[in-house]
Amino acid sequence: MPRVPRMVVTDSGQKAAYHVISRTALDGLPFGNVEKDELVRVIQRYSAIYCVEVLGFAIMGNHFHLLVEVSPVDSMCDDEVRKRFCLLYGEDTEFPEGRLDEYRERFCSLSAYVKDIKQRFSCFYNKRKKRKGTLWGERFKSVIVEQGNTLINCLAYIDLNAVRAGIVKRPEDYRWCSIGYHIQAGNKDGFLSSDLGTPDFGVDDAATQLKAYREYLYHVGAIDKRGKAKISRRVLEEETLEGFEMNRLRRFRYRSRYFTDSGVIGSRAFVEAQCEAFKGHFRSTREKIPKRVKGIEGMYSLKRLTEA
Repeated sequence: MPRVPRMVVTDSGQKAAYHVISRTALDGLPFGNVEKDELVRVIQRYSAIYCVEVLGFAIMGNHFHLLVEVSPVDSMCDDEVRKRFCLLYGEDTEFPEGRLDEYRERFCSLSAYVKDIKQRFSCFYNKRKKRKGTLWGERFKSVIVEQGNTLINCLAYIDLNAVRAGIVKRPEDYRWCSIGYHIQAGNKDGFLSSDLGTPDFGVDDAATQLKAYREYLYHVGAIDKRGKAKISRRVLEEETLEGFEMNRLRRFRYRSRYFTDSGVIGSRAFVEAQCEAFKGHFRSTREKIPKRVKGIEGMYSLKRLTEA
């Protein structure tokens, strides 16, 4: 049977939001910490290339969720197409001017975006596991999501995956989801959309939006779902007493992973000095820039030498 055409919004000038779900064809839970970290990196890479905004994500042991807004084709000027082409193929690759419209369509295509993510990750996974063959099951599912109340409910559903699965008690404890990325990584490099799907909350600054979203998320997560774990009443009460604020002590708890995941950590001067001392150990020749550890004043980190 021929495939049913995917429902894609094509209205001129209108962004469209989609909830994307894709599952592996393998048995069990084949994605461990290393695989989850890599899939996040792959999604980050292609989200910078394609004309999309990532509102939310969750990487689970055998599938992933994405909530993305895709821009319409007519929103991209010619120079923007060329810029994204260079991000994909490298600065030294000559742009094929005769295919300008083709690449404009591609960089605004949900199907091409997800296809690139899945293919790139498949290559990584098969090489790591020394295997061949398909990794993903049937083609990915996509649901068109209305802005407003529907969108924030979808985002909450995605961020609560690890809670519902009984993996964590608080959604931000799971670093492979959007709320975990906001809290643990401080939304590094602006990977995620800053509005958290909450423009109707009547707040503008990112910190207030995060607080408002967490309050919403915790109340939704405490609702009973048959056969699913939930946010406990005790945890909800604790968060309510804190006013859903992430104070310095609590932020430190989430930033503590830098003490094990980093290659070097300390003041900016210390990190720069160590970077210079060990520059011969780095695989890449690009300049290594210390990253500020948000939530801990004056502290910087550098990735492990094998990753930087």
